[in-house]
Amino acid sequence: MRRVASARTEPMTLFVLVSLLAVVLTAPLPARAAANDQYDHDPIEPANRKLFWFNDKLDTHVLVPVATAWDTITPKALQTSFSDFFINLQTPLVAINNLLQGKPAESASDVGRFVINTGLGFLGFLDPASRMGLKRHEEDFGQTLGRWGVPPGPYIVVPFLGPSDPRDLTGIFFDYPLAIAGLFVSSYVLLGPRLVDIINTRSLFLDEVRKAKEGSLDYYVFVRNAYMQHRKALIEDTTEVPHENEEDLYYQESD
Repeated sequence: MRRVASARTEPMTLFVLVSLLAVVLTAPLPARAAANDQYDHDPIEPANRKLFWFNDKLDTHVLVPVATAWDTITPKALQTSFSDFFINLQTPLVAINNLLQGKPAESASDVGRFVINTGLGFLGFLDPASRMGLKRHEEDFGQTLGRWGVPPGPYIVVPFLGPSDPRDLTGIFFDYPLAIAGLFVSSYVLLGPRLVDIINTRSLFLDEVRKAKEGSLDYYVFVRNAYMQHRKALIEDTTEVPHENEEDLYYQESD
C-alpha cells in the first residue's frame, strides 16, 4: 500500500527488489497489452496472484488482529491525530513533487500546510490548515513521472507492499531519501513509529476492506483495477483525495 511505503527500510527494499526480480524472471509473459494505461494490463497475473495470496494471509493473520485490538483501545479521534501526524511528515515531499510537476501554487500551499500544522497543530497531530482552506494534496515521484508522460508499465504485486507498477516502484527511490523524518533519524529508530502508522491506518479501514472483500466476485481484480484507476486519477488531478489515504484500502487482499 502506498502508506506502507513509509515503513520501508533499506533491508526491506532490497528484499522487495530480489522478490520482484524473481517474479519477473520466472513468470510467463503473454503478449503485451495494446496500451500501458489499460486497467487489465497484467502480463504476470499468475505470479501476481500468488503474491496477492501471500499478502492477504499476512494481513489476515497478523495485521488485522493487531489493528482490531488497536481500534478497540484507541479512540477514533486519537487514531485520526496519529494519521494527521504521519501525513504532515510527508507534506514537504508532497511540496517537492508538486513543484516538479509544474504546480507552484499547490507546492506553496503544501509548504503553508506544513508550517501551520507543525506550529499550530502540535507537530501535525491536529490539522488547522484544512480549516483555513489549505487543501491536502497527495503527490509522489511516481505521479511526477506520470505527469511528464512516463507510462506505468504492467501491474505488479509487491511482497508486503501490495499493488504497484514499475513507474511507482521507481518513484520510491526518489521519495524515500527525501522523506523528512529520514533526514534526521535512522530508519531503524523510525521503525517503531512507522509500525504504529501502519497499524493505525489499517484500523481506520477495517470495515471498508471487509465490506469490499465480501462484495467482490474477484477481489484480486477489484484491487488491481481500483489501484490503477486511482493512480491515473491522481496523476490527472481528476479526483478528490479523502482525508485518510485511500490507497491503504487497496493493499488488502483475499483468496
